[in-house]
Amino acid sequence: MTENELLDLLSGNLLYLLGALLLIIIALKGIRIVPQSQKFVVERFGRLHSVLGPGINFIVPLLDVVRHKISILERQLPNATQDAITKDNVLVQIDTSVFYRILEPEKTVYRIRDVDGAIATTVAGIVRAEIGKMDLDEVQSNRAQLISRIQESVESAVDDWGIEVTRAEILDVNLDQATRDAMLQQLNAERARRAQVTEAEGQKRAVELAADAELYAAEQTAKARRIQAEAEAYATGVVAKAIADNGIEAAQYQVALKQVEALNALGNGTGKQTIVVPAAALEAFGDAFKLLKGSK
Repeated sequence: MTENELLDLLSGNLLYLLGALLLIIIALKGIRIVPQSQKFVVERFGRLHSVLGPGINFIVPLLDVVRHKISILERQLPNATQDAITKDNVLVQIDTSVFYRILEPEKTVYRIRDVDGAIATTVAGIVRAEIGKMDLDEVQSNRAQLISRIQESVESAVDDWGIEVTRAEILDVNLDQATRDAMLQQLNAERARRAQVTEAEGQKRAVELAADAELYAAEQTAKARRIQAEAEAYATGVVAKAIADNGIEAAQYQVALKQVEALNALGNGTGKQTIVVPAAALEAFGDAFKLLKGSK
């Protein structure tokens, strides 16, 4: 084999090798392996052609180009602070944080340039608008409701960008010093008012209890008097019945008994007593003793 033939053979083999190598390179260029956390945006002749999902994907080499590699992991915007004025004209500073992820990369890369900046601006405007609809007390007490409304408004605004807002948080609501001092004075006044109301209610309850006690005492006194009156009425009834049954002798017996009890009381007194008794009284006492002896 001559030298020229050898050179021709080597040249032919080299061409075959180069062709095979080119085919291998083209084949490798047509295979794209996309990680689980990403999506690839493919362009053909400068226009959107397809979006490659996670796994093995095939494209046309030299025609299709992977132009954008987009992460689909959830992202957090830097914490932002914006001023807002409430419905009752109070200036507040709202600290917010927003979490989002890209669902449709083809919309994100072709419709918006700075995604983070656009979302931050949108959130700031929505927060100011929502705060302006509420009083300061509502902002502080209904924070969950406010967050829900902000998230819904942000989701609606960024829907055309292929983005899902997963969370929107209000981290803090700050007030200027003058407003804080005014709120502190209002809080102290409210505490003083509650203390006065509590004291007044206590005094009212004490008066009510005292009145109830007096009413109870009056009821018990009246009850005792009623019982006493019933007893006296019963005794009178017994005497009246005795008189009706035994005639005048029963009445005289009762009078004689009272006269003897009176004499006993005078005799039991301390010191020396001189008792002047009329003659008629002596006769009455004598009759009384006779009745008493007769009764025995």
